[in-house]
Amino acid sequence: MVLATEHAPARGGHGRRRRRRPRPIGPQPAPAAVRTTRATLIAARAFVDEREALRWLERVDAEAEVAAAIAALNGLLHLHRTATADPTVREVGRRQALVARIGVGEGEQVADGRFARALELPMPPVPRRRGAALRPEERLAALLSGRDAALACEELTLRARADLTADRRREAALQLRVALAAALRELTPWAPRADLAVRIAELQELAPAVEAAAAAALEGGLDDARTADVAHALGRLEAALRARSAVGLD
Repeated sequence: MVLATEHAPARGGHGRRRRRRPRPIGPQPAPAAVRTTRATLIAARAFVDEREALRWLERVDAEAEVAAAIAALNGLLHLHRTATADPTVREVGRRQALVARIGVGEGEQVADGRFARALELPMPPVPRRRGAALRPEERLAALLSGRDAALACEELTLRARADLTADRRREAALQLRVALAAALRELTPWAPRADLAVRIAELQELAPAVEAAAAAALEGGLDDARTADVAHALGRLEAALRARSAVGLD
């Protein structure tokens, strides 16, 4: 993994000197220069020759390679967050990339952001929403206006999903246990509406499996069966939260 910062003017235009006081600006200040970072994932095994490299480039699943590179980058960011104890370090997603490229070239050439041959991938389409439960703009408006409430279990569930997606099985199991416990309390007021009572009962039935997975995580790790329990329970919890959002928007 090679990380490089693209050139941007020094903050404040004073090089290494740092201002200690605010400075006055005009009524229409120019946009601040934004620093960007280029992340390049280079395969550890080199191709035999250029012909083999070009054949690979013609046949490769480009989006799958980009997904693998993002997963590797997120793994690095996770370790960086742990090492620096900085909770603001966040993982990234495909749609956050300004550009995604895949190509072949010499090692030093590729590390410097250049290629002998390369492809630039289009931005993937926005996933189609499946109904009222997944209307983010309307949900945001409802949250801002006070017609709906953001639950603690929603944030905890998102964290569990991020851990599971990154194959951090222990963290996902432990996070899910807390998310599920919070959800069972927070969803109760909505139980009489729609089919939420049935969904809450289903989550209660899944709680023992989630507890067992969390206990296994504390003991050292999860096998495939426990991981499957976590994935299933997390999916059902997400479905219940989507259903509650739909109820809140009606």
